[in-house]
Amino acid sequence: MTKDFSFEIKKELGKDTLARAGVIKTPHGQIKTPAFVVVGTQATVKAMTPEQVKDAGAQAVLANAYHLYLRPGHELVEKAGGLGKFMHWDGPTFTDSGGFQVLSLGSGHKKVLVMDAREASAETQTPKGERLARIDNNGVTFKSHIDGSQHKFTPEHSIRVQHAIGADIIFAFDELTSLMDPYDYQVQALERTHAWAKRCLREIESLRRHNPARPYQALFGVLQGAQYEDLRRQTSRYMAALPFDGYGIGGAIEKDKIGQIVRWCNQELPPDKPKHMLGISEPDDIFEAIENGVDTFDCVSPTRVARNGAFYTYAGRRNISAAAYRSDFSPLIQDCTCYTCQNYTRAYLQHLYKAKELLVNTLISIHNEHFIIKLVDDIRISIDDGSFFDLKTDWLKRYYAKRS
Repeated sequence: MTKDFSFEIKKELGKDTLARAGVIKTPHGQIKTPAFVVVGTQATVKAMTPEQVKDAGAQAVLANAYHLYLRPGHELVEKAGGLGKFMHWDGPTFTDSGGFQVLSLGSGHKKVLVMDAREASAETQTPKGERLARIDNNGVTFKSHIDGSQHKFTPEHSIRVQHAIGADIIFAFDELTSLMDPYDYQVQALERTHAWAKRCLREIESLRRHNPARPYQALFGVLQGAQYEDLRRQTSRYMAALPFDGYGIGGAIEKDKIGQIVRWCNQELPPDKPKHMLGISEPDDIFEAIENGVDTFDCVSPTRVARNGAFYTYAGRRNISAAAYRSDFSPLIQDCTCYTCQNYTRAYLQHLYKAKELLVNTLISIHNEHFIIKLVDDIRISIDDGSFFDLKTDWLKRYYAKRS
């Protein structure tokens, strides 16, 4: 199998930052970094066609292994020719491991029961819900949020599911922890994640050998450790010594510590491999992550908030339901080049929203995705021309003006 995957750094910002611009090459195309990866959880970006996603400027899409495993089944996606062909997307694709979902949806956010040889009944409480997910050293047993049926994800099974789905970049199976978990449990979970990382690597190597005609799938190791510097640096050094193609920074992080924790990790990780941050899209978080060495990141937020009528502007987030927009015949943003702003007014979008017409979800989603993608594109340009800090200061001052 030819390793049709690489990462090249084109420009480093310097100035005591880890920010850089580069290019990730995959079997299905290039990703200019930094890049925002649009989330298409169930092989679809909610309320948008793939053509609309592409027109919004997206370079890559991320789907969810847990959801596609449960419905329609990873075997069906494989039979269709893989994720890209199944959803009619011709660019690069990512899939996550399902590690977050088997614990969050599988447990219903109530409790996670840990069962291993050392401790057969340790429990960690999370806010609400009814289902249980059981963790042991072999994997996670969970109940489907769709029908309550029982399933188990092991590291090997997660990799097999993602291999069948066929994304260009996949993630190792890890154990998600929360800020509520004590330090001793964070250590145990990290040990499990490290053991699972090695098993994921062995499984993907086996699959590559047995399927030499398949396009190369890059495997990223996932870093946990919550907000503990020693654990974040420890896991970064451990993962750096393993033959991963890149790394995903995940786990429980308070918003004001994102930049610091990302920096801890990236000070230990090899600089010549791409880093992905799981689940961020707020502008201040984006600047912090990129400044501290993140190359790609994903989040469901742009389309999720759109379905509640929220849209992005350069002066902060607004909601289309506001009374002031009833007879406002201007676009969501003046001079915005997205399809929605070029063709529709705030008044019309509010009418759709009040009338509960589904078209409003599509039109605001188009705008929101375009807005975040353009922000990251502008940051990439600013790294190249050296104006990053000017852009950051001006952009955030305007966007968060109401906070001050």
